[in-house]
Amino acid sequence: MLPLLEKIYDLQDIHTVSKHEQIVLGIIEAIDSGVLKVGDKLPSINEMVAEIGYARKTFVKAYTELKERGLVESKNLKGYYIISQETKVTLKVALILFAFHSFQEEFYNTFRKELGKKYHIDIFFHHTNLTLFKTIMDNISRKYGMYVIAPIQNKEVIPLLKKIPSDRLVLIDRYLKMPKEYSYIAQEFEEVTYNKLVELAPVIKKYDKFVLFFKENTDLPPDILYAFKRFIKEYNIKGKVVESYESNIVKKGNVFFSISDTYLWQVLKDARKMEYRIGSDIGILAHDDNIVKEIAFGGITTISTDFEIMAKKAAIFVKERNPIQEIIPTYLRQRNSL
Repeated sequence: MLPLLEKIYDLQDIHTVSKHEQIVLGIIEAIDSGVLKVGDKLPSINEMVAEIGYARKTFVKAYTELKERGLVESKNLKGYYIISQETKVTLKVALILFAFHSFQEEFYNTFRKELGKKYHIDIFFHHTNLTLFKTIMDNISRKYGMYVIAPIQNKEVIPLLKKIPSDRLVLIDRYLKMPKEYSYIAQEFEEVTYNKLVELAPVIKKYDKFVLFFKENTDLPPDILYAFKRFIKEYNIKGKVVESYESNIVKKGNVFFSISDTYLWQVLKDARKMEYRIGSDIGILAHDDNIVKEIAFGGITTISTDFEIMAKKAAIFVKERNPIQEIIPTYLRQRNSL
């Protein structure tokens, strides 16, 4: 304990450093110099109070900051232990997404860039599996300074999320009704998809059939399915919902609406094989824009939110902790395919 205390005492004459910062910086210096190693137990808060004489809340604040940086872990009834030597990290962030789709890769890359190197990000995927989501939440509980989570829209996850203080959690991508103090940066699906389909109605009506690829009980937003069904009913359009892809479904005169990129590329592949002209023989509409859809086949028409904006706002929340409750706008980008 003495070498650690010496590191803290050395900082007491620096008047620009607060008492809690003395504790934090002293422990960091002890880690950097090899005095403390991964697995070592820190003195208890009571021991530190007795030895150094600062108020208990000063040590609680210091140990909490060390936990948020991912350097220290508290074990119930056993004390505080060093778990990392990455002392240059300002904060450890848990990022939980549905899966590593292209648009979520875009979110991650922007989020990573906006935070910079001083923030350590661990990324997890729940694949809309409630059991997996619960396991992830159990494993990351109390181990991170901030949590950025794309939630499963299921009321069973709400109690798990409420265990995280509201100033350390922001929900992204999907909206989930939480207590009013919790932050979110989400997209809306049903109304906005319906409205964009209405904009496209004159073009869609030129085709014989409107086909939506949609499989229930996946990470696809069910609100898009509701919007599709409402649209074809109200506009008297012959429509069909297809759960799985088969090559013989690609026929002239059809418009295909794909939320999953997997189905989109299959349609494009088979259309090229059959020498169908995209935008005339068949129409294609996709969800979630990216640079490939902007370029491929002269451009794929998309309905998409701006994931870069979402990521930038999430990064600002992590750095500043100011509450935010915002629905990110969704855009129709009409291109050659429709």
